[in-house]
Amino acid sequence: MSTSKIIYKNNLRTEAQHIASGQKIITDAPLDNNGKGEAFSPTDLVATALASCMITIMAIAAEKNGINISETSASVKKIMGTNPRTISDVVIDINMSKDLAIKDRKRLEKAALACPVHKSLHPDMNKEITFSYI
Repeated sequence: MSTSKIIYKNNLRTEAQHIASGQKIITDAPLDNNGKGEAFSPTDLVATALASCMITIMAIAAEKNGINISETSASVKKIMGTNPRTISDVVIDINMSKDLAIKDRKRLEKAALACPVHKSLHPDMNKEITFSYI
C-alpha cells in the first residue's frame, strides 16, 4: 500500500494526501524557483521533516523514561545551494525546558540525533542542530 498520493494542481502546486489518514499537504515552488511561495516547498518539507522527526523520537524516549517535554519546539532554517541546486544547510534550534535534568538532556539529544530522517539525509548536507534550554 502506498504512503501517499500526489496530485499536480497546476501553477507549480501539488497536493499530497496521506493514504492512511486522508490528511493533505499543499506544496508550492518557492519564490526563488519560479513559484509563488504560498505554501511549504518540497525542500522546506525535507528540513521541517528533520525537526519533526527529531522531536518525535525525543518524545518516544521521554515517554519511556517519564520525562515531560511538552511545549518543546523547534525553529528551522533551510539554505539552498547552487550548482547543483540542493539543500546545502539545515539549521535547527530545538527549545526545551530549562528544568530538565542534565542526564535527561543528554538522553533526549542523543535520541534526536538518531532519528531516521537525520540518518537518511546525505552527509554532504550541513546539519547545524542546537539544543536550547529556556
